[in-house]
Amino acid sequence: MSEQNFYDTLGLDKSSSFDDIQAARTRLLAECSGDRKQMDVIEAAYDAILMERLRLRQEGKIKVPDRIRFAEEPPETPAPKVQSLGRERPDWLVQVLDTPSRNDVLLSGGVFATLAIIGAIAAPSLALAVGVGCTIYFLNRKEYRFWRAILWTIAGLAVGMILGIAIGNGIASQGMILPGSSNPAETVQIWAATITLFVFWVVSSFLR
Repeated sequence: MSEQNFYDTLGLDKSSSFDDIQAARTRLLAECSGDRKQMDVIEAAYDAILMERLRLRQEGKIKVPDRIRFAEEPPETPAPKVQSLGRERPDWLVQVLDTPSRNDVLLSGGVFATLAIIGAIAAPSLALAVGVGCTIYFLNRKEYRFWRAILWTIAGLAVGMILGIAIGNGIASQGMILPGSSNPAETVQIWAATITLFVFWVVSSFLR
């Protein structure tokens, strides 16, 4: 179909404005609503005319209004905004929390689990002493802030001991003595060491 035939299909000529072209397309599509074949002919004529106008615009022969969209220039659709499910973490929290790798978590977990076993069957105080050193090491190697590593370790020691002693006293008061301990006091020491070593693992893995 020639260029002139496209204009004829829409009942237009080459002097028709873009508003005329769009109005003719809308009117003809409404008139032949339900006739899929005729609607395809109208759409093809409309696209062909716009493509021709685009070519002329690129050659600088005509000026096309910016609002006109051509077939090969689909309108830009803005990227959907992803709504955050929760508030963003404050800066101070981002600076404190760490996202360790799986290997780091397993490494520190293995170390502190071994110390907990040693504390349960042999020497709780020795396991705690080694645990303090390991916690300082794991924290310091992240950002090489030695004094902050010491502060986090002291905080973890305090929290762990408080929780451990409270849990140990509660269990000992029920008359439950752990195997390997000869009296309730030793049971409390073992629980205090075990809970503190667990806190050390959390602190050294997820804080920086």
